[in-house]
Amino acid sequence: MSAVPPKANALSEIFERPKPLIGTIHCLPFPGSPRYKGEDLAVAINHAVEEALAYEEGGIDGIILENSGDYPFLAPGDVGFETVATMTAVACAVRDAIEIPFGVILNWNAAIPAMAVAKASGAAFIRVNEWVNAYVSNSGIIEGDSGNILRYRKNIGAENVKILADVNVKHGAHALVADRSISDQAWDAEYYDADVIIVTGTKTGSAAPLEKIEAVRAGTSLPVITGSGLCVENAEDIMPLVDGAIVGTSLKENGVWWGRVQVDRVKELVDKVSKFR
Repeated sequence: MSAVPPKANALSEIFERPKPLIGTIHCLPFPGSPRYKGEDLAVAINHAVEEALAYEEGGIDGIILENSGDYPFLAPGDVGFETVATMTAVACAVRDAIEIPFGVILNWNAAIPAMAVAKASGAAFIRVNEWVNAYVSNSGIIEGDSGNILRYRKNIGAENVKILADVNVKHGAHALVADRSISDQAWDAEYYDADVIIVTGTKTGSAAPLEKIEAVRAGTSLPVITGSGLCVENAEDIMPLVDGAIVGTSLKENGVWWGRVQVDRVKELVDKVSKFR
């Protein structure tokens, strides 16, 4: 049973094909982050555009931009204006280079800044790692802020920007909500008006266990996508259980998130997934 009155399928509104594959662009370090070396912003912008074009050439359905090079990540309230400005510049350049939909995420859980970037750049969605409840992340205790995020979205006229919300997300411990099952947490995310639910493994590049996908699915009527670890080798098992996937690591050179997107890897995964559409 739905937690709230049902609404249109957000994935169908954004993407042309069922079970869309969303390729992750792991952006280079932005100004202000520890690994930024002072290079011209054109370096990060051109890198993201090249990655986006490679994904598009490989037949991917959409893109998500992530400030992955800014690790170790800050808590949401500490993400600086320079990060938001840089991501906006990168997102606008990617928007102008591709024809497929794109979204953004600002680590760690800086959803209001991400919403501002989405509004400015025309992104179709944002990813929010902790939409409701709370958990202990690698960056400290992260609390869901969906009420403020949705009010901010309303205030800036960005109601078309969809919320892709993680449940029991990677890179942290969930003892704070140990009295609620994963299905209950999925119900919570729907009740607090997310549009799509994301289920992950424990870290970047690790696949979500099948039983975890099934538990999330049991708790929500929203579309469910996997957010980490999908590859050619496990697509046969995972894709029948989900409505789409965010994927990155397996499509990169040497299978590492900081590698460059390999068009042949993208094509191979797209071909593998096509049988489930």
